[in-house]
Amino acid sequence: MDILKELKHEKPKLPILMLSMYPEEQYAVRALKAGASGYLTKESAPEELISAIRKVSRGGKYVSSSLAEKLAVYLETDAEKPVHETLSDREYQVMLMIASGKTVKQIAEELSLSVKTISTYRTRTLIKMGMKNNAEITYYAIKNELVD
Repeated sequence: MDILKELKHEKPKLPILMLSMYPEEQYAVRALKAGASGYLTKESAPEELISAIRKVSRGGKYVSSSLAEKLAVYLETDAEKPVHETLSDREYQVMLMIASGKTVKQIAEELSLSVKTISTYRTRTLIKMGMKNNAEITYYAIKNELVD
């Protein structure tokens, strides 16, 4: 996400198709909001990747049919947006890692950040989401199908 934002800052008109190991539910909407022209997971069929590349290179936007359906359902409901959408990209990333069972130290090592920095993101996440501990984060993430 950081590289996407940098690229869009330096070359705003550059079409970017994100190919990610993360499921659409986790990052596709964030990537599109950050300026990506499309989002695919690595499990996508080669034909879908070719189609997406062609569409994005012609100036269009690309989302898979499953993501399009999820977006349509999301848009037709009058419900407030989920609380996790209020998180910054880094807070969201840390939340998912906590929900996956990783410790603050493990997350810090994986993201090449200090334990104190990760603790700050965790604290901000807890405050924004109105939660008290990692168990509540994990329950929320599983309930909302953000982690397996």
